Amino acid sequence: MERYVCIHGHFYQPPRENPWLEAIELQDSAYPYHDWNERITVECYAPNAASRILDQDNRIKEIVNNYAKISFNFGPTLLVWMEHNVPDVYQMILHADQESQERFSGHGSALAQTYNHMIMPLANCRDKHTQVRWGIRDFERRFGRQPEGMWLPETAVDLETLDVLAAHGIRFTVLAQYQAQRIRKIGTRTWTDVAGGHLDPSRPYEVRLPSGRKIVIFFYDGPISRAVAFEGLLNDGQRFARRILDGFSDTRTWPQIVNLATDGESYGHHHRFGDMALAYALSQLEASGEVKLTNYGEFLERFPPTHEVELVENTSWSCVHGIERWRSDCGCNSGSHPGWNQSWRAPLRRALDWLRDTLAPLYERRLSEILQDPWAARDDFIDVVLDRSPENSERFLVEHAVRPLNSSEKIMARQLLELQRHLMLMYTSCGWFFDELSGLETVQILQYAGRAVQLARELFGDHLEDDFISRLSEAKSNLPEHRNGARIYEKFVKPARVDLTKVGAHYAVSSLFESYAPSAKVYCYTVDRKYYRVLRSGRAKVAVGRAKVTSQITGESATVSFGVLHFGDHNILGGVRESRGQEAYQTLLKDIYDAFTRADLPQIIRLLDEQFGGMTYSLRSLFRDEQRRILEPIVAATLAEAEAEHRQIYEHHAPLMRFLTDLGMPLPKVFATAAEVVLNADLQRALRSDYLDLNAISNLLAEAKSWNVNIDSAGIGYSLKRVLGHMMERLQANPSDEVLLRRLESLAEVIRSSHLNVDLWKTQNLYWEMLQSVYPEYRDRAKRGDDEARAWVERFALLGDKLEVRVPE
Repeated sequence: MERYVCIHGHFYQPPRENPWLEAIELQDSAYPYHDWNERITVECYAPNAASRILDQDNRIKEIVNNYAKISFNFGPTLLVWMEHNVPDVYQMILHADQESQERFSGHGSALAQTYNHMIMPLANCRDKHTQVRWGIRDFERRFGRQPEGMWLPETAVDLETLDVLAAHGIRFTVLAQYQAQRIRKIGTRTWTDVAGGHLDPSRPYEVRLPSGRKIVIFFYDGPISRAVAFEGLLNDGQRFARRILDGFSDTRTWPQIVNLATDGESYGHHHRFGDMALAYALSQLEASGEVKLTNYGEFLERFPPTHEVELVENTSWSCVHGIERWRSDCGCNSGSHPGWNQSWRAPLRRALDWLRDTLAPLYERRLSEILQDPWAARDDFIDVVLDRSPENSERFLVEHAVRPLNSSEKIMARQLLELQRHLMLMYTSCGWFFDELSGLETVQILQYAGRAVQLARELFGDHLEDDFISRLSEAKSNLPEHRNGARIYEKFVKPARVDLTKVGAHYAVSSLFESYAPSAKVYCYTVDRKYYRVLRSGRAKVAVGRAKVTSQITGESATVSFGVLHFGDHNILGGVRESRGQEAYQTLLKDIYDAFTRADLPQIIRLLDEQFGGMTYSLRSLFRDEQRRILEPIVAATLAEAEAEHRQIYEHHAPLMRFLTDLGMPLPKVFATAAEVVLNADLQRALRSDYLDLNAISNLLAEAKSWNVNIDSAGIGYSLKRVLGHMMERLQANPSDEVLLRRLESLAEVIRSSHLNVDLWKTQNLYWEMLQSVYPEYRDRAKRGDDEARAWVERFALLGDKLEVRVPE
């Protein structure tokens, strides 16, 4: 009988965007990358789009797009980030779905996903419908087709959720074996019990729903999937392929499918080089002739279900207690903190449910005054989320309004719909998954709730925040310093809250350090400058201005006046208030100007305090990325002084350090520290130079090795990756640049001999493209006796050797 293999990857990251800025701020824990989305993209999402298959000498012999050969889904909120931040990888994913349609009889490998990873059995019916509709609409916009299948977050399932999927045209989903209760052949009456994971996952099953609809379930092979995720199966691609083949049985008399499902991050993030194990296994399976790769849609078309299944409702793939991990202290946790409990999960969910249910009638009553159907409008609001252009937002409102709306009504409509968006985002599953209430993921969903609370206060004047915080106090932290959910909300949500005045403060303070255009974008806000003046005296300067701040999300705006005093270092004092008109602004400008010309800084401080009513701001008021950017040159001056002192020690005592090293003695800590500071600084300086001094870089790396001092391998490796990638881009644009080719080969040799972990993915991809497109032309010219072409071919082959790419003889 025919044998098929389908490997599914669930690629997902929890949304990390600041709810008020609609952007991910700097995350130091992801160093040397800006944030964890970027880091995991480098480790997993990008490598799977161009994965390496190696020859017996561990050289690249082929680069393949894994996504085109597997089944996959990406979380919609992750794809939003990828579209804007890594468009090349994003396009490779979309292209893989198109390629898979050609490979798999017109069936694309991409599956949709409910929008923001909400645990569907715990959602109310209205949210279930919106989550499915948003997931489908997002999928259609990106992949240009209707989805056949939809991934359920954590494979959490109940019949109502499946009915919603079927009602929206979804044909199948994927579950774990132990989520099945019993099966029978279609058309018969006798059921067979398969509870406890005893179901045969080698064929699809049909579920008959209470509404009379039907949906197909593929149950993934639990033991093999578990081996991929947790048992090191990805350490060896050949063993991976053999384990898949072992999943077939000669006793089965029907066309078999061995299908796996794991977090997609297994292939590169959780298991380094897991993407390569996957690529190799897929190539081995194809070459074996024993099986055929497929995806769920193609297999379902060829082999419709012959059996039906009854499910165990309210179950999932990541909680042995069903779905309790997202509502109770069931015992499921990371295992990293013995003695901790998760009793906070239940009161957290109760608090969020109260917030959602309290605001629902207020939302419905207010929005029904201006839109035809508030809940239908919410279902369609995904079109605005995906396209925030003013024209699209206007089209949406015209389509749903009961009459022409004025500007304030349009703002109110957007605010109400944004309120609902955040009331759904706050149910993102990761908020309950981990061990501690104060964890990043839980704080993130509390910030979504905080944004909803802020919008509710603006819309309804209802101070329900106190009641909400009171309910959060029932959720107890494992950490004494955080006490409970109320304390965590006060510490991490309220300070993060942003309004138009705070955006104005950010603009005012940062304007001292960068030049803004008359109309500037600050995250999801537009700042239109009305008046602006800067006065300087020595190191001190003061800025006074007026600007209109507008939210690109809701359309609300405010005109603010500001004054900011910079003392010349990290000390900044500023004030911002809603504008009181041109006359008041001119008075403020004159008073500050008079005090500044007298160098009367204390008077300016008093003026700022008086004029802005104690609402003063400093560098702490800046959003995180801008704060870091501004502080870097300020800190650099101090670091330069420290570096000079360490350099003096290093250079003065270098002979003694060499003598001690020759004797095999460890360097005294003060000497090792001096060498570490100086060599790291010199390396980064050399890599930032317009002209790359390869000899200097090589000598510095050798010197660091000789002293056995720690260098910032992550930071230096990241810099080398960028430099090498940029040089390779230049060579691809101008292949005949022999000098650049030689320098590339030399830098690649420096990297190889340094043993630094430098990510060569981009450079190798570009080299591979040139190997397919440019190299054949030069090789043919060399065969015809062209000496320059022969020299180029030899040098290009040397570069390939350094980049560990096999070049044809």
